[in-house]
Amino acid sequence: MNKSKVNENQELVTLVDQEEFKQVIGHFASGVSIITVRNNGVDFGITASAVCSVSVDPPMLLVCVNKSTGTCHAISAAESFTVNIVIDTQKELALRFARANSDKFDGVDFTYGELGNPVLGQTLATLECRVVEEVTGGTHSVFLGEVQKAHAADGDPLVYYRGKFGKFEKA
Repeated sequence: MNKSKVNENQELVTLVDQEEFKQVIGHFASGVSIITVRNNGVDFGITASAVCSVSVDPPMLLVCVNKSTGTCHAISAAESFTVNIVIDTQKELALRFARANSDKFDGVDFTYGELGNPVLGQTLATLECRVVEEVTGGTHSVFLGEVQKAHAADGDPLVYYRGKFGKFEKA
């Protein structure tokens, strides 16, 4: 069922149904990353596909994290985060960090980066970011982060499409 709301101009606008939106937006293929942060001596992490480059000058990206997660609250408090871009052989790692209320870091290869956040081992790339702005968009917080350190390795990314993980096929 479509939803209606009044916009800033006091005009009634109709929004697409949530289920229809999820089905349609699932047609947008994206990379898979794990956002990590350490706050008050506790490590947090969550699998995310909502990561996007924003600017080259300064180097900046954004991540979207559900406001109901501990990871979101930890990023707000720590004012930093690390984006770990997952390689195509790390599907199980991505699934682990997608689950709520689990010991996500137990047995996982990681170190702490320059900003003090977990940097996962053997990923395709990592970007360590300092939060410069946090805004709210519906159920999520959008964090704009300036990239302090970046590293990339050889390999292919894990991709997410229509609710499933897959491999990137080069054309």
